Parts: sequence; C-alpha cells; structure tokens
Amino acid sequence: MGLNFISKLSEFRQLDWKYVIVRTASNILILIALVYLGSAFWEVGKQEVLYAYWRLRGVEFTVDEVKKPEKTPESPFAALLAKPTPLKVTPKSKEFGIIIEKIGVNAPVIEDVSLTNKAEYLRALERGVAHAKNTAKPGEIGNSYLFAHSSLDFWNYGPYAGVFNLLRKLKKGDRVVIFYHGKRYDYEVTGKEVVADFNLTPLLRTYTAPYLTLQTCDPPGVALNRLIITAKLKQ
Repeated sequence: MGLNFISKLSEFRQLDWKYVIVRTASNILILIALVYLGSAFWEVGKQEVLYAYWRLRGVEFTVDEVKKPEKTPESPFAALLAKPTPLKVTPKSKEFGIIIEKIGVNAPVIEDVSLTNKAEYLRALERGVAHAKNTAKPGEIGNSYLFAHSSLDFWNYGPYAGVFNLLRKLKKGDRVVIFYHGKRYDYEVTGKEVVADFNLTPLLRTYTAPYLTLQTCDPPGVALNRLIITAKLKQ
C-alpha cells in the first residue's frame, strides 16, 4: 500500500509540473500577444487622442501667416476659454510636400513612383507620401494621385507608416495644401469613398480641371479596402 501511495504521489507531482509549464507558456503567449496589439494600435490610438484633444481645445494648424490676437484676455479664466491662436506649420518640403492642416499631416512627397513595382513604392513610402507615376503634377489639369500608408505595424514601414491614419476625418470643404517646386496649391475636398483593393477607378478617372486624389488603406493596417479622398484645386 505504501508503494502504491508513493507511486500515485509521484504521478501527481509530474502532472502538477506539466500543468505549471503549460500554464506559464500560455501566459507568456498571451502577454506577447497583448504587447504586440498594444504596439500595433499605439500609433493609431495616439493620433486619435491627439485629434480629439485638438477638437476639444479648438487647436488649429495653418500654413498661412498667423496673426496675433489684438486684445489680451482680461483674466486667466478668460484666457483659458479663449480660442487658441492657430499654430504655424512649416512644410517639410516645398519642392514637393503635402500639408493637411485638419489632421496634422506634414510630409514630403516622392515624385513619379511606380504603382506596379512593389519594392520601389515601399522604399518611397518610407520617405513620405508617394506620387503615382504618369499622373498629373500639382496644378496641372487631370488627376494628381498621391498614396501613403495608414499602417499598424509602423516598425516595418518607417516614420511615415501612419501618415494617413486620420485621412477618414476629412470632409467636403476641408483644405489640402500641396507645395511643388516652391509654389503652393490649395485643394478643397470634394468627396470621400471606400473602394475594394483591386478597384482602379479612382486612379483612372479623368478630369477637365486640376484634381487631387489621396489613397490609403481602410481600415488602417488592412489592405482589404482603399479610402479615397478627392479634392479640386481652388482658383
């Protein structure tokens, strides 16, 4: 009987150690998954929080000259309630750059990037927003087509991986400012749509006026659909 008890105790200890190992491994895997998800959504979450703060406080960005308020608030409370002075934005590039004041986008644009050469356009997107080869240049009649990342795994795609994460916040009438060869072009958003990944309609559209098309993934990090913003040059 004593030997039988010792044998059962030994089996129990073996099972107990197996349980501990399995449970520890499971917890480690869950922790890794949580860390990955946290890292993946960090950039998107950070931008969403900043955008909400800007809207709440009335913070605005502008490429125009900023005028100082004529009157100083009479009290600290009045100063707290006063609308903040717009923040001046200096373009990252006047040779070819894009600024979308509403969502805090300020990035260089890489010109004439092939849409069919994956290695080429991925290299371009690490350095900013890409301008599709054989589409109109800013200010020209036709469709000037720009595309950029709205990616979750920013560590794979460089500093501009999330540059278009907030593009869906744009509405009709919002301004998109393009600098090209030192000249400024102001476009006004006219439309927003979501199309399937393989839908080339937005790229192949023809216009009799200068138009701008912005493309990114929708939702961020998922290549299933494409978010398309169209804008017309303001004369």
